[in-house]
Amino acid sequence: MKRAILFGAFDRHNAGDMLFAHVVARLLTQRMPAMELVFAGLAQRDLRDCGGHSVTALAEVAARWRDEPVTVIHAGGELLTCDAWQAAVMLTEAGDTQRCIARFEARDDERRAWVRSMLGIDACAPYVVGRETFPHAASIVCNAVGGVKLDALAPALRVEVLDKLRSADALAVRDAQTQAALRQAGIEARLIPDPVSLLAALFDERIQAHAKRGEVAALRGALPQGYLTVQFSADFGDDATLARIARQLDRLAEACGRGIVLFRAGAAPWHDELAVYERTVRHMNCRTVKIFASLDVWDICALIALSEGYAGSSLHGRIIAMAYGLPRMNIRHGEAEKQQAYASAWDEANVGVEPVEDLCDAMLEALKSDREALAQHAATLARAYQQAFDDLMPRI
Repeated sequence: MKRAILFGAFDRHNAGDMLFAHVVARLLTQRMPAMELVFAGLAQRDLRDCGGHSVTALAEVAARWRDEPVTVIHAGGELLTCDAWQAAVMLTEAGDTQRCIARFEARDDERRAWVRSMLGIDACAPYVVGRETFPHAASIVCNAVGGVKLDALAPALRVEVLDKLRSADALAVRDAQTQAALRQAGIEARLIPDPVSLLAALFDERIQAHAKRGEVAALRGALPQGYLTVQFSADFGDDATLARIARQLDRLAEACGRGIVLFRAGAAPWHDELAVYERTVRHMNCRTVKIFASLDVWDICALIALSEGYAGSSLHGRIIAMAYGLPRMNIRHGEAEKQQAYASAWDEANVGVEPVEDLCDAMLEALKSDREALAQHAATLARAYQQAFDDLMPRI
């Protein structure tokens, strides 16, 4: 029996990474129903309660199948620039993150030992694997990966990433900035859309089922006028920024007559926090603002799919909205290179990566978009990713 190891950052709660695993697994099983799929991350985690997978740690997977002709597929995402320290921190349990940062961040030797204990492997770039880990792999595929800050990496980290990528049999990236950086290093990569572009085509039935029950259904009943989905990460959480966001959302709700629903696209460390949303609501005058608590990835998809549009910092909030042909824009707080790079490659007519101060005006402009054109663009991206994946199949 053929075996494929699907590897990625779906060992922590982040909607985009969790959806990569679902999309790639569905496409593989459609074509090769007998193939055994192994879901691997850096840590052993069971995220099935929130719509994810039971994930095995890479160290265990490598020890078991290192000498076998497995297929290794990087499922997608901004994997190329995630270093070992960042990966380890994002795998900490709730409540431990700040303690671990305070204890280890400034102590090099202790930090390296702790990172090694968390990840079980020695690597500068742990979410990129090559033949140093699976020397007898039948094929190694990098599917729609990203690395917009590749040129800014520390030299040792960058060298490791490039060396691992050179051992891949197929390499596709999701933005032109990463593609150009790799080309500059002598590595050719195909440019393809994000796997979540296929979300509606593959999983709409499941998503619509989630829309009819639980928190999504209750929220739709509470906001019969419709709603906009809004998300922003915890790094927007200083008081001044939250006050500006609150003013923008009040203006937006009044101008468009829709409710505002704040949701988390990711609950891993350095992602989104309910407490930040609760503080935002206290700044607002709007009476039709709701906080969506569910972390089930299919509930999150249903929430966005049944909305009037999306505004937020999450790239995959945007891509889910794109897959459903909805108005969308990203907000930025400092850099937003990943969002800007993806939008420039695949959403040129609606780039919309704006500072907080322009949230209302940018979203109102997005709401004027031709919905038929947005739907056609969604279908075009879905076909483009489907074709790209089919082209990768001979390597799998």
